[in-house]
Amino acid sequence: MSGTTTAAALRRRAAGAGANRWVVLVVLCVSLLLVAVDATVLHVAVPAVTEDLKPGAVELLWIVDAYPLVCASLLILFGTLGDRVGRRRVLLLGYTLFGVASAMAAFADDAHLLIVARALLGVGGAMIMPATLSILRQVFPDRRERALAIGIWSAVAAVGAAVGPLLGGFLLEHFWWGSVFLVNIPLMLVSLPVGRILLPESKGDSDGPWDVVGALTAAAGLFAMVLGVKRLGAGELGAATLLPLAAGVVLLVLFVRRQRRREHPLLDLRMFSRPAFSTSVGCIVLAMLALVGLELIAAQYLQLVLGLSPLETGLRLVPLTFAAMAAGLAGARMLRRFGPRHMVSFGFCLTAGAVVLLTAMGGDDNAPLLLGGFVLLGFGLETTLFGAYESMLSEAPQDQAGGAAAIGETSYQLGAGIGIALLGSVMNAAYAPGLSQVPGVPASASAAAAHSLGEAYEVAARLGGPAGEALRLAARHSFVHGLHVTLLVSAGLLLAGAAMALRLPRLMHCDPEETPSGPASAPSSAPSGSAPASGTTAEASPAAGLGSTPMRMPAQRESRGSGVKV
Repeated sequence: MSGTTTAAALRRRAAGAGANRWVVLVVLCVSLLLVAVDATVLHVAVPAVTEDLKPGAVELLWIVDAYPLVCASLLILFGTLGDRVGRRRVLLLGYTLFGVASAMAAFADDAHLLIVARALLGVGGAMIMPATLSILRQVFPDRRERALAIGIWSAVAAVGAAVGPLLGGFLLEHFWWGSVFLVNIPLMLVSLPVGRILLPESKGDSDGPWDVVGALTAAAGLFAMVLGVKRLGAGELGAATLLPLAAGVVLLVLFVRRQRRREHPLLDLRMFSRPAFSTSVGCIVLAMLALVGLELIAAQYLQLVLGLSPLETGLRLVPLTFAAMAAGLAGARMLRRFGPRHMVSFGFCLTAGAVVLLTAMGGDDNAPLLLGGFVLLGFGLETTLFGAYESMLSEAPQDQAGGAAAIGETSYQLGAGIGIALLGSVMNAAYAPGLSQVPGVPASASAAAAHSLGEAYEVAARLGGPAGEALRLAARHSFVHGLHVTLLVSAGLLLAGAAMALRLPRLMHCDPEETPSGPASAPSSAPSGSAPASGTTAEASPAAGLGSTPMRMPAQRESRGSGVKV
């Protein structure tokens, strides 16, 4: 009788901890929402910032790029630091810095101060992003629950990316441009005490010193690499592009060699020897490569070819966001039913089908076609990203959760940069030849118009008359042709991603110890309120009210071809 009562009490306590886990997820999603919104909210404020602060061309470029550059370069540094000193500690410090930097940016009275504030926002974002994912990995030890949590987490990321421009536009209509940063402060003031009370603290294996030199080498290498990729995406092929790329490659090679030699490496590179982990990282890069490049080109098509306003363009892209949200929320169920391999491959194939469908776009507006294409595109890409992130995070050891999350986020950022560079280059190569010989247009004007469709419109307006109209029509036709070529190249890359995903596990495997108990489950050997062993991260801190060891239930273990346990 007493054993039954004890088991029932343990199950009730575990259920209470489970409820708290979802509260923790809400806190983590609010953190992610702020970072995702801040990555895009400035885009609509650039004209107002330019008019007020009068920055030069280089200063304006750094105002826009300082945040993503710094954030991408420091993800591994702060992800691994969180594994050593405590993930919650790094997250709360990131909250603080994000709030302070937001105030600096809101009240910046010159371009240089705004650049510094944007860089500090990138530092805060680099603290927050991997910490949210690694804490999520710790708080949801059961893979089935974790899959649902990651689905919600990824849906929030999609919402944040879409809400940024809309929120920025609303604030600019009623307030000054600094309000797009000021809105972060009250949310951070709430997140700090709530996070301190609710979020559990955890660390990874703290044996050996933290590799400061390795962390700085990785940060410098990633900064140079991302900077070079961004300049390449802007069409610049000079020394200012090639030198950062070369320096980034050299520094990252040195980082990898250093980690392989160290007894206690910053990152356990043996994770990449696991097919599920390395394949998931590659899938994230390919998915982001397609998403960012296509979104950029789609926005240009909607505004410059169809003549839609920025607000109308944003509204046309809203279905893509809602489809991504739906895929994130349905992802856990799809993962359980179809497994990582089929889910990620299906997402890539669905996205490729949507891209091929969008090749039917022409010079005239076809709203139903765009709606269907964007819905399929959003659902397919989010399905791919969900399955890849979940597989990557589940494959990584818990004591390397911060480093694994940082690798995933870095892959996300690099994929986005490479996508703009690669698909932008394909677009330019297909667009420019159509303007080489336009009747009545001077060669110098044709050369200037070949840079971009927007510049072609400006040249056509200066020419005027029949020559200007001919140049304008030729530019529109060439852009649509280039768009079709770019879409087909993107479809090929997506199909390559579908083939790559075949290396993922066929089924979603859950350890017996990680499966929540059912009515007939036996309690685990450790009581739910017991403190975790030193240096472990399997459970949350009991002081936070979240430290319950999942109940064990019998489960049949299925073998996997790779032989790697998830």
